Amino acid sequence: MIRLHVTAEGQTEQAFVKNVLAPHLGSHGVYADSRCVLTSKDKRAVKSYRGGLTSYAKAKNDIISWLKEDRGQRCRFTTMFDLYALPQDFPGYVQAEKQTDPYMRVDRLERALAEDINDTRFVPYIQLHEFESLILADPQKLDWEYMEHDEPIKNLAHMVGTHNPELINDGSNTAPSKRILREIPEYDKVGAGVLVTEKIGIETLRLRCPHFGQWLTALEQLGN
Repeated sequence: MIRLHVTAEGQTEQAFVKNVLAPHLGSHGVYADSRCVLTSKDKRAVKSYRGGLTSYAKAKNDIISWLKEDRGQRCRFTTMFDLYALPQDFPGYVQAEKQTDPYMRVDRLERALAEDINDTRFVPYIQLHEFESLILADPQKLDWEYMEHDEPIKNLAHMVGTHNPELINDGSNTAPSKRILREIPEYDKVGAGVLVTEKIGIETLRLRCPHFGQWLTALEQLGN
């Protein structure tokens, strides 16, 4: 089997890999695991802290470290970072900001990331625009966790309609997570968010979120 190491932005993405992505990829001959970005170390306590994409420099160091830890030829690496609030030291950031098309912007960033990491085993991925875009692929499934929120869930479903949830923008008040929190203030990203994507199902996520779908197909093909 192919070993796939996913560097995740935070605990939500890490849990998504474990509970949703890994079981699916396993049937394609790809064994996926994940860890959050290393953000700091306490040498006195011999303790590491992970989670949160505070700077690209820290993320790069962690990716490179993992590449060196597992040099196997049947090993692959990828990322799951949000485009929303991406650090400004990210490679290609300035050029990408000039792009008005989100898909062209994320393509520029992923290409620059691949060039900077410079390892043929590395498959870059940046989520458009953040993890909650996947939830908005079918917001009705939020009722698995928020059963007494019929009206707020209906509002979210109406807001998305048949539109592409990946194109819901990255404004500070209009990003996918902000829209969900406005309707469901008690929304819990790590717990409820991952469960909802599991209930939505990998095939719906693939169909409703094209960029995610392309990444998923690329990961499936690693097993070939």
